[in-house]
Amino acid sequence: MANPVPGQAESPASIHSLSNLEALRFPVLVSVPHAGREYPPELLDNLNVPASHLLRLEDRYSDRLAAAAIASGFPAIIARKPRAWIDLNRNRSEIDPDMVIGMDPSQTGQMSRKVRGGLGLLPRRLHGAGNLWRNKWSHQHVMDRIEKDHEPYHLMVAHQLDRIRSTFGCALLLDLHSMPPVLDDNRRKIGFVLGDRFGRSCESRYVELAAEHFRRQGHSVQTNHPYSGSYILERHGNPSRNIHAFQLEVDRSLYLDSSMREPTAAAGSIAELIRNCCAMLAEQVTGQDQLEAAE
Repeated sequence: MANPVPGQAESPASIHSLSNLEALRFPVLVSVPHAGREYPPELLDNLNVPASHLLRLEDRYSDRLAAAAIASGFPAIIARKPRAWIDLNRNRSEIDPDMVIGMDPSQTGQMSRKVRGGLGLLPRRLHGAGNLWRNKWSHQHVMDRIEKDHEPYHLMVAHQLDRIRSTFGCALLLDLHSMPPVLDDNRRKIGFVLGDRFGRSCESRYVELAAEHFRRQGHSVQTNHPYSGSYILERHGNPSRNIHAFQLEVDRSLYLDSSMREPTAAAGSIAELIRNCCAMLAEQVTGQDQLEAAE
């Protein structure tokens, strides 16, 4: 598979793509967990619905939105396998036991609202499509997915954030997603939603600066509504340790065609907008903006 942007390389086990991690130049790490398009054969063989339904689970081509930042040298980690295989933004315990042969409900704890809705660690169903899989998965197969795909992604994110903090004194994770078109209370299309788990995963000034960055370009921006962030922010955001994390949701209609399937030329300009946001945040994290103001 060809690398989509300069500086990007596959991890040794081809679990995810890594960029610009050898010599860190910036204190901002970009994570793209839901853009994977490499569907394992065993997943497709067990489908109970047309494969096209699985595209609804993708943050379709959201990896393209990280391309300009990666080309500028920002470190990044991008999932290669799809959300239909395993959702990296869910806790490993968020499993519907009815999907797994021989799994006792006591092994998963209380089912979360997302699991009950069919969108747990292993997505089970989609509205209008019904159950996605013909047969249940074996318990060992599910554990293998967790140990070989889910946990390595998070260990890599944690390791790189620790490296960044050691290098710069502070680290910031920008967790990049895309969303279907949604309207605000004034019936205006929301271009970007920034989530920081209501201040628990990131110091508020970084989110406020990022929101203002997108507003200055004429976009409607909301914070923590309708998306406040989930497991990735919960696991990796720790402001008390100077490790901050926020989620950036991008309206898919800003960069995909009317069918929401293929990127348009506008994807490049949105990617540049995100790159510029990363550059601004990097200056804030390192205090470079204050140094320049004092000169």
